[in-house]
Amino acid sequence: MQDVAAIAFLAISVGKLPSAWATLIVLLFPLRMALHRLLERVGHGELLVLYGFLLALGGAEIFELVGLKGDLGALVLGVMIANHPKADEMAKTMLGFKDLFLLGFFLSIGLSGQPTIQTVVIGALITPFVFLKSALFFGLFAAFKLRARTSLLASLNLTNFSEFGLIVAAIGVANGWIDSAWLVVFAISLSLSFAIAASLNMIAHQLYSRHRMALKRLQRSERLTDDQLLDIEGAKVAIVGMGGVGTGTYDNMRELLGENVVGVDIDPVTVRNQRSTGRKVLLGDPSDADFWDRVQATHTLELVMLALPKLATNLAVLEQLRAASFTGRVAATAKFPDEVEALEQAGASTVFNIYTEAGAGFAAHVVGQKEMS
Repeated sequence: MQDVAAIAFLAISVGKLPSAWATLIVLLFPLRMALHRLLERVGHGELLVLYGFLLALGGAEIFELVGLKGDLGALVLGVMIANHPKADEMAKTMLGFKDLFLLGFFLSIGLSGQPTIQTVVIGALITPFVFLKSALFFGLFAAFKLRARTSLLASLNLTNFSEFGLIVAAIGVANGWIDSAWLVVFAISLSLSFAIAASLNMIAHQLYSRHRMALKRLQRSERLTDDQLLDIEGAKVAIVGMGGVGTGTYDNMRELLGENVVGVDIDPVTVRNQRSTGRKVLLGDPSDADFWDRVQATHTLELVMLALPKLATNLAVLEQLRAASFTGRVAATAKFPDEVEALEQAGASTVFNIYTEAGAGFAAHVVGQKEMS
């Protein structure tokens, strides 16, 4: 919402009325399907990057031609393709460019003026207000029935001033509405808030574990649908992470054990798609301490298999299993030899190197097919 408000401010900061041709902008919306179809045809490489730049710069240029702010044009074209299944891939592909441009923007702000003792002091005095912002977010999330842990982690993720505030300040300086010294003040305050947010997020899980009881007293007793107790229906094996590796693991384990297998994934879309194929998959975050509390009532698990893509997430799940006094076996996947060692030290009974073992499995499969023929 801050970003949308900032874009609206940028749109009206030009200080001039759009031309009569601006009404033709509505003709862009019937072209939405054509933009989607082109997105499907550009593949996954360099053309996808070029198409991303075309949408951003082309949308900006079209709006500039009719007297509208170019930033608004880039936003509108982004909204038009946002619900396409490939939009997430494009966003991840373009993320590096976004970070580069954002870095360039911050550098340009840094070159706009020299910090003084006065601007540093004022910036430091403004920074603590970020904690008020975080507390308000926590109260808002708790009021909407989110659990204390979810409210805390989300609030800590938002514990920084928005860089769009700095963009608004830059526009104010460019138009002569505020003194350039205030831009330096805001830049210092923003930088300090990012440092605070980064530090807090590094210890977010430890903070929740340490103050868990106190924080849970602040949450509402009524639970959202996704926060109800999880019924694993007597399953003995849980597959955590239902991506490509997890799905293959689930299918093979179900062939061996029947319906005594359950999958777990944090992504609602993945869970919905998996359930539509007949797989028994639960929505949840196993790196969340409260997740294991929700399954304790029906706890029959003997084996947990971690098929998560990131080492940090696998380690977080192992930590929560250890905290929940899980006595069964834990198997995990790894990509590199040093990850194997880290997972074993964290308590994994078995670690499967997907790159090394995949090659052995591929060779065995080809040999088996040859013998059959």
